[in-house]
Amino acid sequence: MFNDIGALELLTLVVLAVLVFGPEKLPKVIQDVTRTIRKIREFSDSAKEDIRSELGPQFKDFEFEDLNPKTFVRKQLMDGNDDLGLKEIRESFDLRKEMAEVTDAVNGRETAPSTGTVAAAASGAAATPDLLKKPAQPVKDERPPFDADAT
Repeated sequence: MFNDIGALELLTLVVLAVLVFGPEKLPKVIQDVTRTIRKIREFSDSAKEDIRSELGPQFKDFEFEDLNPKTFVRKQLMDGNDDLGLKEIRESFDLRKEMAEVTDAVNGRETAPSTGTVAAAASGAAATPDLLKKPAQPVKDERPPFDADAT
């Protein structure tokens, strides 16, 4: 909760507490605050246990931190649970191949049929166009390809 409080800020809070409550009342205020925090934690823990017992045995490993969307997504998608086949999708996606296909489509060249595997993409790496090489000039009678989306 207070992970970003530095030493100077903590010292400022202590000085303010001494000035507001005085040195005589400060120990009693600190005890009251710690007692209140302890009661709130106990109440929270008992409420969590009540909810877990009401949910039943199938939710025995349920954690309330999992209700945070970021934690839920990380746990469901990034961990070993691969019920959706996401690992295969991540491994089969080859950005170079996709960019080569887009470049070929923009330049009006035919692309090889995609097989969808990483091995095929690695073997077809020699067939990707060289983007640094100047394209061949079209024949005078031949018009360059027209892309309506680009204009």
